[in-house]
Amino acid sequence: MPLTALLTLPNVLGLFALINLTTFLLFGFDKLRAGAGSGRVSEGALLAWALFGGSIGAYAGRALFRHKTRKQPFSSHLYQIAMLQVSATVLAAVCF
Repeated sequence: MPLTALLTLPNVLGLFALINLTTFLLFGFDKLRAGAGSGRVSEGALLAWALFGGSIGAYAGRALFRHKTRKQPFSSHLYQIAMLQVSATVLAAVCF
């Protein structure tokens, strides 16, 4: 099956939702582990999930779990990722 056959709107939106749900859950898991003093999810992993489409889940997780809301430079990196994604979305909308 060619890749273009898999790139349907429902598939892309489903993947987007799955990435954001995973990112959201990772923020909750990290908050839980932080409170228990156990092994944590690295900031690099959290930012990577945000970069690959999970910014909405990252911001929702930060808000709901009140986790990593003031930590720098994490917060500024997450903001930069979100702005990059917004810019790419606007550019794609204009070009296509």
